[in-house]
Amino acid sequence: MSFLPTTAAMTEAARLTREGRLQEASSLLQRALNGGAAAPPDSRIIDVDPKTGAVLPPAAAGTELPQMLRGLLRQPGGRRPRYAPAEAPLPDGARWLTERFAGAGGSLGYRLYIPARRPAEAPALLVMLHGCTQSPEDFAAGTRMNEHAEAQGLLVAYPAQTASANAQRCWNWFNPADQQRDSGEAALIAGLTRQVLQRHGADPRRVYVAGLSAGGAQAAIMGAAYPELYAAIGVHSGLACGAARDMPSAFAAMRQGGPEVAAGRQRILPTIVFHADRDGTVHPVNGEQVIAQAGAAGLHSAAERGEVPGGHAWTRTLHRDAAGRVLLERWEVHGGGHAWSGGSPAGSYTDARGPDASREMLRFFAGHRGG
Repeated sequence: MSFLPTTAAMTEAARLTREGRLQEASSLLQRALNGGAAAPPDSRIIDVDPKTGAVLPPAAAGTELPQMLRGLLRQPGGRRPRYAPAEAPLPDGARWLTERFAGAGGSLGYRLYIPARRPAEAPALLVMLHGCTQSPEDFAAGTRMNEHAEAQGLLVAYPAQTASANAQRCWNWFNPADQQRDSGEAALIAGLTRQVLQRHGADPRRVYVAGLSAGGAQAAIMGAAYPELYAAIGVHSGLACGAARDMPSAFAAMRQGGPEVAAGRQRILPTIVFHADRDGTVHPVNGEQVIAQAGAAGLHSAAERGEVPGGHAWTRTLHRDAAGRVLLERWEVHGGGHAWSGGSPAGSYTDARGPDASREMLRFFAGHRGG
């Protein structure tokens, strides 16, 4: 039998978490889980099964938050967040810029990688949205996306969420105001994208957005809100647009998936999804919901399987239209957790045992251009 805190308790705990008052949030959820009583002195931490919601025995000493909150903050292998990892030397001629977009709704800083290798045609642009507790520098190091950009001659922009907008630097994908066109964080990211296009001469037909976890959920929002701006999207360990409308429903969606949201766009926006089947932070059903929302119901699907030598097995499901074009692609990484598949240990939330999500996303994006 599962037992969860009341909506009111979760709402208040979410507010405390956003303000950085983590111990108070933890204590509040502990009292709710104990029916209003203080936690027993020998069980400072109470954990919750991410699949069933059932209360588990006390966690190991040193843990500071219940599962529902800690899932947003923890790192694989117990590594602490590193906002500014050591940066590798740039290739001769490459640039790693620090820039800012300012619009009617506010401003947003970002890092921009400009490769030394410039293609004959206008370069593609990829917008990369980091996960909670991460930074652009951390995300770039973990995904190795700048290395791929150098090899392929594309621009990569990394918007930076601020602690003032979210205490854990999460994109606020669960807020209705940030899920809509020309509103909140969605408007800032779209404005930033247009600014890079105008300043650096990227190809407007080859603009893509991808992200991890909260960043993956925000990437799904960007595709839904601005289908004319992005030619394709990549969602890694994220959630569908509209999966939550507030913090309590966000925790619920992370644990068991969000409500069924039908595809609402006239055309299918090409989408690639990566999600591991042992993700204890964002349930794998969310990856299925992203693909369903993108319009998989009207396509022909076929699955293929493989394994990375010395690494994870995987299942890839391709969804094709009547002409045989792959419009949607979903990777299920068997045995993996909440981490960027095939990433580098130089960054956080990475799993080096593959398959390489960065390489596969860029391959998928290369096959799609906007109108």
